[in-house]
Amino acid sequence: MSLFLNLVVQTIAWFGFMGVIIFGAAGTLHYAGGWLYLGEMVAFSMIFGAYAMRVDPGLLRERLKPPLQKEQPLADKLVLIPFLLLVFGAIGFMAADAARWRWSMMPPAVQWSGCGLLLAALLFMCWTLRTNSFAAPVVKIQKERGQTVVTTGPYAIVRHPMYLGAILYFASTSLVLGSWWGLATIPILALLLGIRIVIEEATLRSGLEGYHDYARRVRWRMLPYVW
Repeated sequence: MSLFLNLVVQTIAWFGFMGVIIFGAAGTLHYAGGWLYLGEMVAFSMIFGAYAMRVDPGLLRERLKPPLQKEQPLADKLVLIPFLLLVFGAIGFMAADAARWRWSMMPPAVQWSGCGLLLAALLFMCWTLRTNSFAAPVVKIQKERGQTVVTTGPYAIVRHPMYLGAILYFASTSLVLGSWWGLATIPILALLLGIRIVIEEATLRSGLEGYHDYARRVRWRMLPYVW
């Protein structure tokens, strides 16, 4: 399968599945927040995918690989599986909260602001990916691609900027979907990301030359002046 076709198929499959979760939990197709979220995500995914295909096809191939891989440490698999289940569950909860149960009464202006924050989070994550061609979706050392330590861009600020972007993404998703209660899931997701960072750091320190010195220079893991 060509790289472009793989991108299209995975985008349709992934967001089709997300659509089933969102509108199934909402109990209706007349849910503006759900369409806003899916529309922005599909458009951005295709635009970034087309861009990555041109400037860094190796990165795109890595990003399109499955979330469970042979080279991946068992500890990462044991964290990633519940993390993904929690993400699906959290998004379903947000949709049910906003459209089915109507616990949250969020003004449309806040939801549109959430779209702006979501775009900012996605752009930040794209900056991270553009800086680090080795930013795979799983923890592993990419020896076949000649992986090296990346120290520029967002990596000069924190050691794991992708996870910082993920926190912003989850928060903005809650706003776009119109769920105040969805924000309560962020600390749980952040905790699992923190556990994954510990696993990833152990792998990088033992298998990637120069990472130990880099970690000494860049003190903060995910959030400057916090952790």
